Amino acid sequence: MEKLGFIGMGNMAQALAAGFINAGAIAQEKVYAFAPNQEKLAKNAAAIGFTAVKTVQELADTCDTLVMACKPYQIESVLTELGDKLKGKALISIAAGWDFARYESVLPAGVRLQFIMPNTPAMVGEGVLLFEERNTLTPEEHAETKKLFAAVGLVQELPSHLMGIGGTVTGCGPAFVDLFIEAYGDAAVKYGLKREDAYKLISQMVLGSAKLQLSTGTHPGVLKDNVCSPAGTTIRGVTALEEYGLRNACIKSVDAIMNK
Repeated sequence: MEKLGFIGMGNMAQALAAGFINAGAIAQEKVYAFAPNQEKLAKNAAAIGFTAVKTVQELADTCDTLVMACKPYQIESVLTELGDKLKGKALISIAAGWDFARYESVLPAGVRLQFIMPNTPAMVGEGVLLFEERNTLTPEEHAETKKLFAAVGLVQELPSHLMGIGGTVTGCGPAFVDLFIEAYGDAAVKYGLKREDAYKLISQMVLGSAKLQLSTGTHPGVLKDNVCSPAGTTIRGVTALEEYGLRNACIKSVDAIMNK
């Protein structure tokens, strides 16, 4: 891609732009953005290093690849506003709910599309970037886009029918993990730790445990067993979690989203 343009510059777009630039995945002079709040856009441009433009039409005229990063409810009006200016462009959408099939009925002919579902840990370079397998990017564009997004986390392709569940566990999952961290933080404070120390220790424990599983590929049950000595402290804690339904609660949290 010669020039990358963000339509919208909210928290996720800021994280992606900063991640791409800081990782050296794309030069800052090749990154542009438009957002209605020009004052805020200018501040973000100065902080991150991209170039702010005044209209979405100017962005489309300038860039060959566009990232749809506005609110989902704004997309149809943005597409109407851009009209034929999208023809011949590559469009990468990170807007929730706007998959390939939904775009197919509203995009003008000649637009190449890729739907991606990022999550908030991309802000620190540890995100999950789900790529819908169905796309119309050229092979070169597809490879380049995957390389670009790999700068802020793990890139995983999924078939269209699995994007929903994939997005649920990776997109909603950070909130569940944060709740876990907060709950164990409360337990640690109950027994004397300062809250800031509790959160630091627990968050590092979560990070280290996740990294150990990813690095080794070991089944989580085996890693759990490795910590549980016979008649030891950990197995007593595990038994309590089973008694109070941790596994069932995790599954039910996903059911509540998928069966809405």
